[in-house]
Amino acid sequence: MDVTRTRTQRTALITLTTVAAVSLAACSAGGAENESSEVDVLTVAASAAVTTWDPITSFSTEALYLGNLYEPLLWKNAEGSAEEFTPAIAESWETSEDGLTWTFHIREGVTFHDGEVVDAAAVVASIEAARERAGAAFIWAPLESLEATDDSTVVMHLAYSAPMDLVAASTYGAWIVSPKALEASAADELYFEAGIDAGTGPYTLDEYSPGEKVVLTAFNDYWNTDTASHYDIVDISITPDAVTAQQMLTAGEVDFATSIPLENIESVAEQTGSDIRTANSPFNYLAMLNTTRPPLDDPIVRQALSYAVPYQDIIDVSALGYGSQSRAAVPKGIFPYSEDVAQYTQDLDKARELLAQAGHPDGFTLELTFASENPTETRFVPLIKDAFAQIGVEVNVTAMLFNQQWEAAKADPATAQDIFVVYYWPTYSDAGSDNLYSLFHSSEEPFFNLSYWDNPEYDALIDTASTLTGSDREAAQATYEQAMELLVDQAPALFLFDAQAVTVAPVGLTIGDFNENYPFTTFFSRITPSE
Repeated sequence: MDVTRTRTQRTALITLTTVAAVSLAACSAGGAENESSEVDVLTVAASAAVTTWDPITSFSTEALYLGNLYEPLLWKNAEGSAEEFTPAIAESWETSEDGLTWTFHIREGVTFHDGEVVDAAAVVASIEAARERAGAAFIWAPLESLEATDDSTVVMHLAYSAPMDLVAASTYGAWIVSPKALEASAADELYFEAGIDAGTGPYTLDEYSPGEKVVLTAFNDYWNTDTASHYDIVDISITPDAVTAQQMLTAGEVDFATSIPLENIESVAEQTGSDIRTANSPFNYLAMLNTTRPPLDDPIVRQALSYAVPYQDIIDVSALGYGSQSRAAVPKGIFPYSEDVAQYTQDLDKARELLAQAGHPDGFTLELTFASENPTETRFVPLIKDAFAQIGVEVNVTAMLFNQQWEAAKADPATAQDIFVVYYWPTYSDAGSDNLYSLFHSSEEPFFNLSYWDNPEYDALIDTASTLTGSDREAAQATYEQAMELLVDQAPALFLFDAQAVTVAPVGLTIGDFNENYPFTTFFSRITPSE
């Protein structure tokens, strides 16, 4: 893993999206089909800003739009689907027994929006561009070389076994882009910012007014007739304020809204006669414990604090019940999540007993920091403070902007916070190589290990599992579960909860199921008028 680049890009993304907490998608009442016109228009209020239209460098909330303009080699299906993947630009693929060679067979008859033909050379050019300059370039770290062996075959040679099916299905750094556009953007880094797109998806980018509007138009030559868009036009108002989006929704100004305040979900559903649907999301909350100095250098103390956390109260108050207690920082529905991994439950007597055993019968004082711009954290941090007070542990809470919190935490563990509240999600659908590695694996330059934890046994398990994922997923799963059990036992963090995606399914519209593997993308081709 390219740790340096990962750190830089992840910090930028979290800074941009921390405020997008639990409610990821909400929909409106009323059908969107305009019977008085020959053109079917879907109107949308979307919270997502556009930081770039460049599909290679994109690493932020514009993924909402890009997932409609571009396609990867494969789509990763939501948990519980009959198949793990849906073929996209690659119609089939296979890997060698050792997981070091992956072969992707490119679908014939697909064209880019600019008329260029999709072939193996185009796929190679896209991946090479991503390796060189993608915001998520690090996902291609296992790739040693790749080649187009003929017009419809791409072969990847890896330095070590890795799950390239998951990598190829990433929402960042894996879009297949027209070679003509790649060449133009290499010569002019602002090429895409004029509102140009060069994908293969069901829509093209028709109009863009920064901070105001995005208009998508159905691509008539889209290869996948089964999932082609019903709507000719998707007219999107960029609406960062969720309350404003709600007002537009309930006033009938838009047919669909990507974000409304979580606390208003039930009232909006009641007002519009809609159903509330929930789904897994990859968003996870935890609190990192500074293991470098007393008293948190003692795992018994960390276990005591883990027993003191009011897990269900945190979910009920901060997520209004729309969440589930975490299992060792791997979000539900994302590999290698397992229901077999242990969890703590609140037991204040057990917590006091462990503190006394560790030599702290009268408690101690801790310093906690959290991101002031994150409303979910603002709601649950007082619950942790109050619960810890009941076992004699005083918590001094400091709210600060995430950038400030990050800089303070990275400066020097000896003077850093005792507890760092974190909102985290994996870059692609492998929380073993991301969450479990990035958050807890030791290294000379740790990326996000803000517990500063160093455990050789854990490191060895993670290193072994990561080399098995591409060749023996079952063995990788078992090894990751051993690492997660060790993580829970040693408790370098408080594992709080996984947020759920909440959708108000409107009367008049049929909405496709939320996919936890693409949490920032609203797939407009999966929205149709109800029959």
